[in-house]
Amino acid sequence: MLSRVAKSIYWMNRYVERAENYARLIEVDYNLAMDLPPGLVQEQWRPLVLTTGDETLFQETYSEFTKKNVIRFLAFDTANPNSICSCLFAARENARTVREVIPSEMWMQVNEMYLSMRNVVKEGDWSQKFLIQFFRDIKQGSHIFSGIMDATFSRSEGWHFANIGRFLERADKTDRIIDMKYYYLLPNPDYVGTPLDLMQWSALLKSASAFEMYRKSFGKLDVANIVKFLVFDREFPRAMRYCLIQAERSLHSIVGTERFSFETKAEKEMGKLRSSLEYTDVNDIFKSGLHEYLDLFQLKLNGVGEAIAETFFAETPVEQLVQTQKGIL
Repeated sequence: MLSRVAKSIYWMNRYVERAENYARLIEVDYNLAMDLPPGLVQEQWRPLVLTTGDETLFQETYSEFTKKNVIRFLAFDTANPNSICSCLFAARENARTVREVIPSEMWMQVNEMYLSMRNVVKEGDWSQKFLIQFFRDIKQGSHIFSGIMDATFSRSEGWHFANIGRFLERADKTDRIIDMKYYYLLPNPDYVGTPLDLMQWSALLKSASAFEMYRKSFGKLDVANIVKFLVFDREFPRAMRYCLIQAERSLHSIVGTERFSFETKAEKEMGKLRSSLEYTDVNDIFKSGLHEYLDLFQLKLNGVGEAIAETFFAETPVEQLVQTQKGIL
């Protein structure tokens, strides 16, 4: 498979997954803000921007972390390369360049999501009912896209590159979702262990669509069990460990090696990160610090992405297409 094609398929899936996860974060925080005491509502919007790592970019345009500013920045701002709007544009551009490789249904679904989002931007409806439906549509559109890919795409190299992109992005966002709790509590450490604390952990589980599966496995809310479930579970499809297992399997299928063979830098970096989860438990995480552990995992995951790009992709990144979208919508 051509490097250009593999890269476009990889990034197409990363961007669709990223758009879905941003919709999850905003929707859950939107609902949580309505349940919190009035004095804390504004504080709950800043963690979303901090978690995405785009605080500097946000502050270049917006003066306050208000609900309207944060939603505009994370959902509709074309100057933000990671907004839902930008991600769907980039996913569509990558899909367009490989239309001859991917099933037509995949292209049609990405294009439909993009066009629907563009109409939303033009209408500019900011009502509560409208926004909640918009975020649900983004999640549903992403689920349909994944279902179409799994049902119609041959299990060739293309599908495996798509799978790697999907699960690396998902692991990245699950890591950030958990770390968001650190930013929630940063200004108010006295809330640890209170009903408000448990309400926020519940919201984080819901943002990963993990609330029901967690309750079936562990019952009552417990911080250690929540972290254990979202980080180490081998069966829940949004857990970090599950994501790395799936991504590593696809990587070995592309290279044609066994699980414990590391012939490329990408396999080596992926294997080291996945194995680190195999030999770590939740007690080790809390001993080193939850935020510190997640921060380190994020850096290592970025290293895996860089190794994949170095091993398989050309130098000029297709993902830079997102920078050309300003003024197109």
